[in-house]
Amino acid sequence: MTDLNDYLAEKRTAVLARNAAIESGTAQAAQLKASVRAEGRSGVRRLRIRDHQIISDSPPDFAGYNLGPSSPELQLGVLGTCVTHIFLIQAAERQVPLESLEVEVTGVIDPRGGKPGHEETPIWPHQIAYTVHIDSPATRAEIDALFEAVERSCPILNLLRNPQSIRAELRLVDSRAAAARAGTTEPEALAA
Repeated sequence: MTDLNDYLAEKRTAVLARNAAIESGTAQAAQLKASVRAEGRSGVRRLRIRDHQIISDSPPDFAGYNLGPSSPELQLGVLGTCVTHIFLIQAAERQVPLESLEVEVTGVIDPRGGKPGHEETPIWPHQIAYTVHIDSPATRAEIDALFEAVERSCPILNLLRNPQSIRAELRLVDSRAAAARAGTTEPEALAA
């Protein structure tokens, strides 16, 4: 059975190759995409990213079936996975051995947020914190340097600390009208 340090050796090879691509100018920005569809009857949100899917749902007290984590929970999970990944990258790059690594993320969401009497309570997850549990033979100075590097370079951590503007667009789809048009043949459509 392999351990985390075996993986870090593989990660180091990938990190060095990626760094070489950046230095040579061959690395390019990647377009990211996620899509979510609400499913009928259950309201479950099916999140699709590349070839992967995650189910998001609400707890029963919010008309959910508890079939998956809520969006605020997913956000905390995304922060945790990113912090964990950046720890692995930085440990591999710096050759800091890790026997184990676990990141715990906590936060608060208050359903009263923005409602009368709670206008100042955030509607978003807040009081977000994370704790890293590391088992490593490295020195405290090496672990502290590792932590500082993660804090500087974790994309999701820094996105949450330094939010950016988000462009939004609404497209109204009239599926009933489209279905009606598909069922009839109009002369203009045939001529085109």
